[in-house]
Amino acid sequence: MEKILIIGATSAIAEAVARHYAGQGATLYLLARNRQRLQAMAADLGVRGAAAVTAEYLDVNEHTSHRRVLDTAFASLGTVDTVLVAHGTLPSQAACQGDVAQTLAELNTNAISTIALLTDIANRMEGQGCGSIAVITSVAGDRGRQSNYVYGAAKAMVSVFLQGLRNRLFKAGVNVIDIKPGFVDTPMTADFTKGPLWAKPDAVAARVVKGIAGGRATLYAPGFWRLIMVVIRAIPEVIFKRLTL
Repeated sequence: MEKILIIGATSAIAEAVARHYAGQGATLYLLARNRQRLQAMAADLGVRGAAAVTAEYLDVNEHTSHRRVLDTAFASLGTVDTVLVAHGTLPSQAACQGDVAQTLAELNTNAISTIALLTDIANRMEGQGCGSIAVITSVAGDRGRQSNYVYGAAKAMVSVFLQGLRNRLFKAGVNVIDIKPGFVDTPMTADFTKGPLWAKPDAVAARVVKGIAGGRATLYAPGFWRLIMVVIRAIPEVIFKRLTL
């Protein structure tokens, strides 16, 4: 019976992942800001087959609360099989360009808070000598584009941090997985026009669960985004800077 800790549990992808694990009879510990949504999720996951579900409040931007909340979560679960970090926001690039405070706030939510949590989580997982740390970043972090480079920069920061963390924790028997979704149809992207490249959260979640079980290092979701980003990264800068992307 697996024991799963999910941070940012009320995000669409995280909730879909939780449902997959619930169907496998896992024990789930959920952390997020929306208490009402958390309680509804916990009840639903119990019906879906989870062995046990605990839901607690965490504001990831309150860095001083991380240790206390994680102390409680790890004490409750004991040995943790998987930690999934899935929180984030999708900022307005235009708003960030015009406001330093907005830019810093988005970088804090999408990068600094994640790195702060991972620093603590990594020490705990290293101590237990097993398990997986999975973090949802984005294909946006593979190359800066004028349409979302603040968001992309935050995700790139996390991806590089994960590379180092993976290298460090390999010897301790802990796998670190960088999950890079492309376009996903979620409430966060409700205002976007959808097309053939868009995926549903449940399809992404199925790939995430399989990738964690398989010990993947970097996981594009859906998988075709790996090829798309190979092409995007290969475009010469002299051409790329003239594109509207």
